[in-house]
Amino acid sequence: MIPNSMEELNRIYDEAKSMVTKRATMSGLTAAIPLPGVDVAADVTIMLELLPAINRKFGLSPEQIDQLDHAVKQQLLVIITSVGSEIGKQLIGKVIGKEVVAVLLKKVATRVATKQVTKFIPFIGQAVAASVSFGAMKYLGNSHVDECYAVCKRAIQEGIKQEETLG
Repeated sequence: MIPNSMEELNRIYDEAKSMVTKRATMSGLTAAIPLPGVDVAADVTIMLELLPAINRKFGLSPEQIDQLDHAVKQQLLVIITSVGSEIGKQLIGKVIGKEVVAVLLKKVATRVATKQVTKFIPFIGQAVAASVSFGAMKYLGNSHVDECYAVCKRAIQEGIKQEETLG
């Protein structure tokens, strides 16, 4: 269920930001490995796990939304389409596949390309690749957290009552 109060929402927000930082750190560590393609595969895997986990934290996974009363679900979908960015509309309340993650990675493609090239410069290159990977993952994850927060905040402000359906 989506949070019922701003206090609960702020707690979830902090937890989600912490989760993003942990995954971004994993991404950065993987990028330091000087093997081509390993970091990109790891980033895709991390994003395929991270984005749905963020949705679940905020009560915005497809399964959680499906459990809501029809009227509440409709109100929430209106908020998602009015508050979220184009990318956010593809992530909140949706099943997230490799295609969506590819779109996100294209959004930070320059950073990814820089990371791949710099990996082959001994020592400094791995450090640059790790920091670029960390920054890109942190940016993408935090952007999604911010969008989920905005959706839930508006739902709270509009007083949407969320009762799960029993069947």
